[in-house]
Amino acid sequence: MFFFVVACVVPAFLVSAVATGAMRVLSPKIGLIDQPAARKVHKAPTALGGGIGIWLGVVSPLAAVQLVAWLVHRGTLPSDWIPSRLAPHLDGVLFRSGQMWAVLAGGTVLSIMGLIDDLKDLPWKPRLAIQFGVAAALVSVGVRGTAFLGIPAAEFAISMLWLVVLMNSFNFLDNMDGLSSGIALIASLIFATIMLTSLSEPRWLVAGVLLVLAGSLLGFLCHNWPPARIFMGDTGSYFIGVVLASMVVLGTFYEHGGAAQHGRHVILAPLCVLAVPLYDFASVLLIRLIERRSPFKPDKSHFSHRLVDLGLKPKHAVLTVHLATLTTGLGALLLYRVADWSGAWLVIALVVCVLAIIAILENVARSSE
Repeated sequence: MFFFVVACVVPAFLVSAVATGAMRVLSPKIGLIDQPAARKVHKAPTALGGGIGIWLGVVSPLAAVQLVAWLVHRGTLPSDWIPSRLAPHLDGVLFRSGQMWAVLAGGTVLSIMGLIDDLKDLPWKPRLAIQFGVAAALVSVGVRGTAFLGIPAAEFAISMLWLVVLMNSFNFLDNMDGLSSGIALIASLIFATIMLTSLSEPRWLVAGVLLVLAGSLLGFLCHNWPPARIFMGDTGSYFIGVVLASMVVLGTFYEHGGAAQHGRHVILAPLCVLAVPLYDFASVLLIRLIERRSPFKPDKSHFSHRLVDLGLKPKHAVLTVHLATLTTGLGALLLYRVADWSGAWLVIALVVCVLAIIAILENVARSSE
């Protein structure tokens, strides 16, 4: 399993680090620059386009692996090109890889939309329409959660809403150096850990995509960690959001039967991992609506901004949000170590306490304005 993790993370890291470095040089030449403004934290013009590096860091390694798997399946390459532990799963991985490429295609559409927005500042209504269109297409090809409802229309709607919310959550979070990408990195690694260690059998495809995403984010963070030399822009934030949201839907969290049977409480794992970004998204959206402002107009209502208002440096504010996310994410792993709902309620209480601390800090900062 160690070889699998390294084989997923390292190539994605290298491609992303090199591609993002190239975009640092290319972006100013094509006008892909984020200028300082009243509602922005950075003080100097900064290159955009890091999202292209993230996209390449994910798509390129997965395309190479897909090609090798297809050639081995056809007999063109010897079977020892595939690790022995993965070989029995080759047919299943190839069967499900169509969904993976549908997700990457949807992410590419959103990345292109984000790139246009980075260059020309698209209105929010067409952006939202495209997001819902991509979400509907992905749900139609099977990127759909059941939620134990047994009602196809409701499952379709919930899955669409989940995808759109996560797309925008990571876009909203992209307000400080290393914030959105760092949270996505933490979430990807925790979800991959669940897929590889907490179920009756490892979910190699979903875990592999999540680890590739993590490697790509690490490569980008080499250039984006404060002080950032390049931003991902909407090109990257939308792509991260849709890939992560889709892998969560395609992943298995609850199993009925099997060697690693768990109670239904484990279906709360995704909400635990993503509790902080979802809270931030919901609270910021609510503030903007209450103040009768556009829900998609940038401002400084985010938790990270409130921490800066309280006196933290932006780098320390980002690390604080990262640690809050890691804390709730560890709660998700803990769900697989408790037997029933009585233990799960303790995990839920832990997550609620973290969110309550965030709410208190936000209100203190808001009242001091």
